Amino acid sequence: MRRAASIAAMLGFALLAPITAAALEGPRAEYRDQVEPICRANTEANDHILRGVRANVRHGKLKPAGNQLIRASMALRRAVAELRKVPRPPGDARRLSEWLGEIAKQATLLQGAGKALLAGNRHRAGALVTQLSNGARRANALVVSFEFRDCRLEASRYT
Repeated sequence: MRRAASIAAMLGFALLAPITAAALEGPRAEYRDQVEPICRANTEANDHILRGVRANVRHGKLKPAGNQLIRASMALRRAVAELRKVPRPPGDARRLSEWLGEIAKQATLLQGAGKALLAGNRHRAGALVTQLSNGARRANALVVSFEFRDCRLEASRYT
């Protein structure tokens, strides 16, 4: 009985695969192709900015780590501003606006964590990083159908 159920489930997923692939043709695919380079540039900038941030926190170098997080938040805000300029597919405009709002919240949380580290408050910074992680999951869930590669938020970069 279980075997039949699992076979039925696999067939169901196999039937959905072409629908998912077809959904990325047209406006969604065009939007993804326009925004991915913006996200890639931001990811590369943040990889450079955040190099060694964990080690700085671990070794008690909170001011340099705080400055790194603040710089990363500024880079993320610039990326959001660029992303807002890209025309959104009409059917997904609301969802994408919500996604951009979530990303903007991430920048605010990142800045707050940086300020907390500058003030020497590790506990507050840790709480904000937890919120970053939760917000990243929410944002990614909103746009899972776009199959973003570089526009997926990974809060682990900031921790």
